[in-house]
Amino acid sequence: MERLRQQPGISSIMQVIETLPRITAWVVLSIGCVGLLVYEGRDVGLTTGNWLALIVMTVAVTGLCVVIITLEDEDEAGDEHVVVQSAQTEQAKPAGADTSDSGSNADDTGKETSADSGTESGV
Repeated sequence: MERLRQQPGISSIMQVIETLPRITAWVVLSIGCVGLLVYEGRDVGLTTGNWLALIVMTVAVTGLCVVIITLEDEDEAGDEHVVVQSAQTEQAKPAGADTSDSGSNADDTGKETSADSGTESGV
């Protein structure tokens, strides 16, 4: 990657990609989709107005796709922050503060009481 950045023409392109990632993704996706549209629709017999409308709508749809993808990436990044924060909270709890429900409890006499039936069993 560093070698690409040192190339005279490529360095400016890399700078634009890093500075404007959403617009770059939109342009690249639009070019690909419009190219596919033109290739597949070349023999259909569309008028100039039809072509123009299809190309404009294709570019609009690719823009919406980029927005949706980046919003999902932001949501996932937020979820990772919550998971990391809750994991840190779990590690910060004292050893005796376990709140997990194992289905049975030990009373003061050392006998284990089942949470479902209330019966005692010797340990």
